[in-house]
Amino acid sequence: MSNLKSLSINDVVEPIELEPVNRLDLIKYAGASDDYNPIHTIDREAEKAGLPGIIAHGMWTMGNLSRLFSQHIEEGYIEDYRVRFTGMVFLDDVLTLQGKLVDREDSLLIFDVNVAKQDGQKVIQGQVSFRLWE
Repeated sequence: MSNLKSLSINDVVEPIELEPVNRLDLIKYAGASDDYNPIHTIDREAEKAGLPGIIAHGMWTMGNLSRLFSQHIEEGYIEDYRVRFTGMVFLDDVLTLQGKLVDREDSLLIFDVNVAKQDGQKVIQGQVSFRLWE
């Protein structure tokens, strides 16, 4: 595990590849988030909405992106987190979480972050501000 403090501009955080998206995780997330929109859990309802199958909750995908920094809790915390959704995540997609340091201001590290599917398509792009403990 690398130390975020030691990163230089354009260095990357070690990417994290998630297990394939599965229905049970989305059902659990629906309960935890109180988001029971059936396009996230029921094939027929997703198809009625014009989708090829159920899609993962955007917030589920976004929440997973923060895992890039969870192993660095002893170094600091996420101070700000901004993303834009650029694609849909379907069952069995394998997601890779990625981040690159783009700016440093004393104890504040700014990372460009994204979530990419197995085909390279980015489904989330954004920026994370990580504050180092002083």
